[in-house]
Amino acid sequence: MKIHIPNSAYIGNIDFFLANFDASQPDCLEVTANEKWISVHPVALSMIAALSLSVPQSKITCEPITAKSAHYLDRMGLYKFLSLKSGSGVVQHEPSGRFVPLTQIKNSDELTKFLTDIIPLLHLSETPKHAESIRYIISELVRNVLEHSNSKYGAIVSAQYFKKTNTIRIGIADTGVGIKSTISRSYRANDDLAAIMLALTPGITGTTNREGGTEQNAGAGLFFIKSIASINRNFFMIYSGNALYKLLMRRRDDRSLTLKADPVKDRHSSKDDLPYWQGTVVGIDISLDATSEFTSLLDLIRNTFRKAVQDRRKARYKRARFI
Repeated sequence: MKIHIPNSAYIGNIDFFLANFDASQPDCLEVTANEKWISVHPVALSMIAALSLSVPQSKITCEPITAKSAHYLDRMGLYKFLSLKSGSGVVQHEPSGRFVPLTQIKNSDELTKFLTDIIPLLHLSETPKHAESIRYIISELVRNVLEHSNSKYGAIVSAQYFKKTNTIRIGIADTGVGIKSTISRSYRANDDLAAIMLALTPGITGTTNREGGTEQNAGAGLFFIKSIASINRNFFMIYSGNALYKLLMRRRDDRSLTLKADPVKDRHSSKDDLPYWQGTVVGIDISLDATSEFTSLLDLIRNTFRKAVQDRRKARYKRARFI
């Protein structure tokens, strides 16, 4: 496999980064980088770290990174995952309030510890509504990996706070079975993009074909997360197999708080011809300038979820009448 770290790769322009990923030769990994400047979303680093765990250490190569911003890769812990020396000479500083380095989570205990650590790390303890939303997002994303991906390496998660935009960006990746394999246990998905659309639809879960899921798994996690990004006018992406779904920012003149149960109706872009990713990748931006109270947002999400499940049940059990 070959993956290149470009000068810029955020969710808004992530397509180029994904399109240049070479998934061939899965038993080795070659990492290259832009020579002058590197500024990428944590989701890009989570992908590289996840790939590094799936190949032997002796099969990982990384050319010397000469970009002035190469120290960012060191601070985020990428060289540690690649089992390589950075050579940057950077003095490690306390990350509190700025970023969460690449972290591998393989079980619920590690997830609990991570969730305990992340709130003070990002200085969110004084803003409960933000702390609750971010804790929920990370918990749902990691729980999905632990319960459905069948990845022996677990989830790789990282986050960074951007002061200029007052935004937290989160990336999570795994190299498990992928969304299509999971969803197809209970629903028919003809391809990876169709599977992603189902996974984003409230009440759909790979654990059961029962409308609305079960008490243990309601099939609402990804829908909730997409909805949080939509309401706050933030980016969200999910990449699995050869498909990408990317939620785009709502237009500023769109004052509506209406949530759409059908992901196709959201302002988005999608692709189904990307290099094959064995597993699932999710990236999200969360603005801390959100004006809506998170509790009110959850009520709106729950109501949309409930109505979507009811409508689907009616459509499923509706019988044709013959006169």
